[in-house]
Amino acid sequence: TRPCGPLSRRPRLMFRLAVLAALVASASAYTTGASPSRVGASAVRMDASSSRRQVMRTAAAGALAMIPGLALAEIDYEGVKYLGGSDKVDVNNANIRAFLQFPGMYPSAAAKILKAAPQEGYKSAGELLNAPGLTSAEKDVIKKYEGNFVFLPPRPEYVIDRLNNGLYR
Repeated sequence: TRPCGPLSRRPRLMFRLAVLAALVASASAYTTGASPSRVGASAVRMDASSSRRQVMRTAAAGALAMIPGLALAEIDYEGVKYLGGSDKVDVNNANIRAFLQFPGMYPSAAAKILKAAPQEGYKSAGELLNAPGLTSAEKDVIKKYEGNFVFLPPRPEYVIDRLNNGLYR
């Protein structure tokens, strides 16, 4: 798993920089009438002397130069299956609505658990029972479904939407 915090943003930053470089390279390949000193030494002018092959060669070379940075991009989070699409729920990353499938959990018990979540996340179902404000009935419900909970490290891109995912009636 990837670390949380600033280090987890590096693949996204590299991907965005690669996309920006591709856009700049493709735009400079099609400039017309601009002098090389104004556009840059790597610009390819589209006039009678430029061939289509030369433009394609330049674009391909630019794309190949960006491949190492793209290899760091995270394509999919391996814990996505626990965010509400199965009978197991990742307590540290899933949205409160993922608890709908467990009668008695949503909304009050789930909200209390998520509001009291430590920054480093819960490590076990036993820790959930220590959330402040839980009634004995809510604790019984948590015990009933404790086999359905997984405890993956919190990810900032999911933690931010645990209580409010923007879905309103």
